[in-house]
Amino acid sequence: MIELGVNVDHVATVRQARRTYEPDPVWAAVEAHLGGADGITVHLREDRRHIQDEDVRRLRELTHIKLNLEMAATAEMVEFARRIRPEMAMLVPEGRHEITTEGGLDILAQENSVREAVARIADAGIVVSVFIDADPRQIEAAHRVGARVCEVHTGPYAHAFHSRGRDAESPPVVTELARLEQAGEAIRALGMRFNAGHALNYFNVEPVARLQGVRELHIGHAIVSRALFVGMREAVREMKRLMVEARLVRAAGAGTL
Repeated sequence: MIELGVNVDHVATVRQARRTYEPDPVWAAVEAHLGGADGITVHLREDRRHIQDEDVRRLRELTHIKLNLEMAATAEMVEFARRIRPEMAMLVPEGRHEITTEGGLDILAQENSVREAVARIADAGIVVSVFIDADPRQIEAAHRVGARVCEVHTGPYAHAFHSRGRDAESPPVVTELARLEQAGEAIRALGMRFNAGHALNYFNVEPVARLQGVRELHIGHAIVSRALFVGMREAVREMKRLMVEARLVRAAGAGTL
């Protein structure tokens, strides 16, 4: 069955706008769990623009579902992950100028350093994921460096979906979905887990949830945005329902979950 990892970074973004103590991303994580989330994702950025070190420590201690720590492949972050020991650590590109992560990690350009980071994290008993574009070369590189999970960047699909009037059958959207599906097939053929995420929302999530073999979707901004109006539990519950129903539709057609 497909799983939902809820990113609570932007709960911390609201808090940091006032440099105060609320809203608490740990409280948001608990509410997400009660709404049906299977995991919690946070990105500890080098500039600490939203999530702080103490948030991650408290999440590790207080949440009862798996924790996915997004992080740059730096020595500081690797050692932090080894101390905290989340269930999964996902290596992502990071730029101080960007509003959010744009584009996948270029493993090919830094294969030796990424391999070293993967080895150090895995040595602590942590599952290592890499956030990459739907590019066969990056998938093969992810396998070479020892990643166990590839999260495929769904941003190009989401942007095509939005720009084409939310028409899942428009040629650009169909093309991007095919790229995601082909990437998933390549990832699974190499024995890695196929996850996906970035810019997914309540309107575009179902076609991605129907992709063959996708295990987890990581979604943050859309859920936190809807939670402003309906609360975190209901926002998570609705997203999980859309994902599960989409997977059931595929299963009905293919004869398997």
